[in-house]
Amino acid sequence: MSDHDYVAPVPLSDPLPSRKTLRDWLTPMTARSSARAIALVVFDYVLFGAVLCADWMVRGWLPKTLLGILCGLIIGRLFILGHDACHQSFTPSSRLNRWLGRIVFLPSLSPYSLWEVGHNVVHHGYTNLKGFDFVWQPMSPQEYRALPLGRRMLERCYRSGWAPGLYYLIEVWWKRMYFPSAEQMKVRRPVFRRDCLLVTAAAVVWWVGLACYAHASGQSQALMFVTGFLLPFLVWNMMIGFVVYVHHTHPQIDWYDDKTAWAASQPFVSTTVHLTFGRVLGVRVSALLHEIMEHTAHHVDMRVPLYHLAAAQRLLETRLPGRIVIQRFTWRWYFDTARRCKLYDIGRQCWTDFSGRPSSVS
Repeated sequence: MSDHDYVAPVPLSDPLPSRKTLRDWLTPMTARSSARAIALVVFDYVLFGAVLCADWMVRGWLPKTLLGILCGLIIGRLFILGHDACHQSFTPSSRLNRWLGRIVFLPSLSPYSLWEVGHNVVHHGYTNLKGFDFVWQPMSPQEYRALPLGRRMLERCYRSGWAPGLYYLIEVWWKRMYFPSAEQMKVRRPVFRRDCLLVTAAAVVWWVGLACYAHASGQSQALMFVTGFLLPFLVWNMMIGFVVYVHHTHPQIDWYDDKTAWAASQPFVSTTVHLTFGRVLGVRVSALLHEIMEHTAHHVDMRVPLYHLAAAQRLLETRLPGRIVIQRFTWRWYFDTARRCKLYDIGRQCWTDFSGRPSSVS
């Protein structure tokens, strides 16, 4: 950024600039490159294929398990590329974005069109507005007490900090993405069914390949299935469940049930967390996750491709000091957040525990 582009930081005493103004700041970072996007897809698919083949070829449950876990994390990287494609921020071509999005969504068994509706329209359109944004929507103390015992126990499991993958697998993927019922998805479109059939076909090809290779190589089909398919799929669910949870769950992050109050809170900034990490072998963790943790910039302007998100986040934090929730990740912080953020009392504007006792400042 050159000197003539300098904009003085906005004091906390001043109103937050409009979203249009913030998007204008980020417009120079919305340039997209098809070559760069395709290179990322090829690299991650080669990585996925190499790790998956290694998992099939090695003997012994321990190396297979470790490779299965790594494979699940790579599925997460591929999904993040599809997430950008679904936002039409990956390449300049809408058609290419749709094709690439479906291709990179296959290992995570994510139907492209259903994710597009649930994420782009619902989550980004109504972030943290109760009754609209369903992802990690907290219950009120009254709603929780009205649940049957079994469902209360499941909610405790979801919010324990140990089972974000179980939450995503059941509440998002199974209920709302994989052949969702009319109750969960009232809008019915032929493309939804086609995309569900596409990921089902990918799963069947995956399973048949596993079974054939296990038989040909004299390996246990059960072990091959667990480490070569089930474990990567579960690890991927754990990863996405965790990422979405920490993006919008924090003692300083509020939920709303009134559109007027929600809009006045300027949710494109106030309802997201920028979670920061250290480095692994000299590489930024956020970079290993395709910058998905630079989340405020993404919510302010979905046009910014993942390969420009880090710069966009830095610009926002420079110009809006004190406005953005920035949290250094530690496991202590994570489990403290899980302990404190069980339910949300909108009337008192605070998080509570399962007994309804406030656990955050109003």
